Amino acid sequence: MPSILITGASAGIGRAVAELFLDKGWTVGLLARRKEALNAVAAGRENAIVLPADVTDEAAVQAAVSSFAAKAGRLDVLFNNAGMFTPATTIDEVSLADWTHAVNVNLTGMFLCARAAFAQMRAQSPQGGRIINNGSISAHVPREGAVTYTVTKHGVTGLTRQLSLDGRAFDIACGQIDIGNARTDLLQGIVEDAVAEGEVPPPTMDVTDVASSVLHMATLPAEANVQFMTVMATKMPFIGRG
Repeated sequence: MPSILITGASAGIGRAVAELFLDKGWTVGLLARRKEALNAVAAGRENAIVLPADVTDEAAVQAAVSSFAAKAGRLDVLFNNAGMFTPATTIDEVSLADWTHAVNVNLTGMFLCARAAFAQMRAQSPQGGRIINNGSISAHVPREGAVTYTVTKHGVTGLTRQLSLDGRAFDIACGQIDIGNARTDLLQGIVEDAVAEGEVPPPTMDVTDVASSVLHMATLPAEANVQFMTVMATKMPFIGRG
């Protein structure tokens, strides 16, 4: 059966993607910091491999990728998903600690996971694989008060483009999915708060629609690649003019 390693698999988009791939019979590596939460996602399924690790820890990432490849037989797909937000504010109120934290998780963590996966895909036989980076609508247009998130997600797009180019010689494809307002537990809380305050909640979509989009990207034949996909709530104000 094919194999996929998913970072940030303990909650939100990562969990939804993991559950779909597990249901489809893939061997799924579940990587995140919280082992208990990963065990809940795995739910005792034999095709789930729990890999507690922090994506900002170089040694832990390398060990997790190596362990997964050894158990699964190879690494076919990496869903490079782990990410985080810092408190919303303008740049003059952003602390260096918050900036550094965002860069470490959203950019360095993505780099470390992609580097380890790329090396495994290059070395395995038959050679090759696919890396899917989780970008964001913020990789194209910003949201107010989101400088750390916006800048790091633009960096992810650069990573995607470079991996696409450098991976060609080794049959490693790389694409990016940019997601807007999937109903995770975090976003559901924002919606409920808006309703409670008598405000119009933001438009959202079911998180399972993201999971099915990632599945489509992951199951393409080696000769085909979704370079960039945007999947978002239909009524988000992503396109428009002032």
